[in-house]
Amino acid sequence: MAIDRLLEIMSRLRDPEHGCPWDREQTWLSIAPHTIEEAYELADAVERGDPALVRDELGDLLFQVVFQARIAHEQGLFGFEDVARSIGDKLERRHPHVFGAARIGSAEEQTAAWERHKAEERKARGLPAGVLDGLTLGLPALTRAAKLGGRAARVGFDWPDASAVLVKVREEIDELQQALAAGDQGHVKEELGDLLFSIAQLARHLRVDPEGALREAGGKFERRFRHMEATLASQGREPADVTMDELEALWAQAKLESG
Repeated sequence: MAIDRLLEIMSRLRDPEHGCPWDREQTWLSIAPHTIEEAYELADAVERGDPALVRDELGDLLFQVVFQARIAHEQGLFGFEDVARSIGDKLERRHPHVFGAARIGSAEEQTAAWERHKAEERKARGLPAGVLDGLTLGLPALTRAAKLGGRAARVGFDWPDASAVLVKVREEIDELQQALAAGDQGHVKEELGDLLFSIAQLARHLRVDPEGALREAGGKFERRFRHMEATLASQGREPADVTMDELEALWAQAKLESG
């Protein structure tokens, strides 16, 4: 099987005598950033809609799982089979409406049930099980902000609708302006953070992924700026060679021509 071949390749890469020097030196901590990077590269491939690229990036991400499991195996902690067994058990446990007799009628009900199962599992392991516990610190900040708001909303601590959040966003903009006027950089940072947090809650109420929306906005900016650069390059010029008024005119042109 292909997975057996991959596990054998990993074993040879980590061989103390004949393996790859770089692979032998890696630890959980040193590999973790690569794992995160591969997850982002997979998300990028999905957004591009390229099946071959998605396949390749899934393979890269799977290799990260195999790598981490191999390090654990060498330390006598657990192996790849234990990882696969653990997720299989968890999926069956958290889907009693599929693998048991429970009845769940909608995706929203399943999400709520999933979170209840997670909280019960944390309690059983002696871990804190408060409303906000178990939310990964390593998530992108906007995503984590939206999730924090979503967790609080489950116990009724939330705005009633998006319009109410917009009022809060405007309030935070006013407070940021006051901080700027006072010239207090620490306060400016704090108020900017509050504004971003409120915008994440607005995205949540609008059922928009804030990371995805910002990523698309970044892509749009990049597309338009490159259009400006190309236009200037055709004239033998660069952005630094022209005035801000000219750049504004080129930007308006780019909006019309590149979307």
